[in-house]
Amino acid sequence: MLKNSAIEFKGNKEGIVIYFDKNVDYIHLKEQLINRLEGAKKFFKGAKVASFQGRDFTEDEETELRGIINNQYGMILLERSEDNIDLETKKIFMGIEEGNTKFIRTTIRSGQKIEFNGNVVIIGDVNPGAEIVAEGNILVMGSMRGLAHAGSSGNEKAFVAAFCLQPKQLRIGDKIARSPDHDYTKPNVPELAKIKEGNLVIEPYLPKK
Repeated sequence: MLKNSAIEFKGNKEGIVIYFDKNVDYIHLKEQLINRLEGAKKFFKGAKVASFQGRDFTEDEETELRGIINNQYGMILLERSEDNIDLETKKIFMGIEEGNTKFIRTTIRSGQKIEFNGNVVIIGDVNPGAEIVAEGNILVMGSMRGLAHAGSSGNEKAFVAAFCLQPKQLRIGDKIARSPDHDYTKPNVPELAKIKEGNLVIEPYLPKK
């Protein structure tokens, strides 16, 4: 990495990961990317690019960057799994760096608290009295009956999803919702909680086919 550079190239088993400084505006990032690639055309031609990381781009910005590295410099863009999900799910994931994820393969019991500075995936249940706090998304592959706080650093683009979503308290960013005092019929499908038009809403998660 060049000193004071806003762009860093790192290799992994899939290819090159390009890291962009989140504190630098898009125009300067694009200019620096072109300068870096222009200075090593032969080296980068035919290289595989696994992903962009470090900051979020709009759909138009990412399309332009992908065009630059592919059309101008002959780099090969690998197909990413998230490219195949529907547009609504893409919007949900915006603002979250999916690579930073903690997987927990057990039930979280009363009195336990999990905190993580990325996404948290629970392969099990979250019992009443347990807490899950994540700066990213929370996904429970079971029943969520404790406290869930996604986007804990203030990111309101985060979400909470579960096969059975019945939290005692649900929070995304600074928005809070509590379970109702009365009994009600839960849909027999996974549910997803997110911020929509400034409000915390829970909707059945029915991916488009």
